[in-house]
Amino acid sequence: MFSAILGPLIGGLFAVIDKAIEDKDEAAKIKARLQEMVLTGQMKEIESAAAIIVAEAQSESWIARSWRPLLMLLFGVIIANNYLVVPLFGTPSADIPPDMWDLLKLGVGGYVLGRSVEKGVKVWKENE
Repeated sequence: MFSAILGPLIGGLFAVIDKAIEDKDEAAKIKARLQEMVLTGQMKEIESAAAIIVAEAQSESWIARSWRPLLMLLFGVIIANNYLVVPLFGTPSADIPPDMWDLLKLGVGGYVLGRSVEKGVKVWKENE
């Protein structure tokens, strides 16, 4: 089951790498390393994370399916408040600890990865 998801997952990662890494040689090296990891079975952690995301996506509970996007939306509201509302209206800003920025970066990466997995799940269901 998860090998059907791993293909679109890797494709999604490659797309993120192409957008995030300006140096094409460096991007090619990273993609080659990912392919090597897939071939040698070192992607078990990512595959496990994908399994969790698939289970959440297939859940009948709205909150289980939506908590990741809702969290990203909350981060977006906080950032919009601090960098749009506060300068325009002089309202109090929310402190953003460095750990929250780290979580946001991780969350955005996970969200992109999660969206790739969701697309992979749709393909997998169509091929069942």
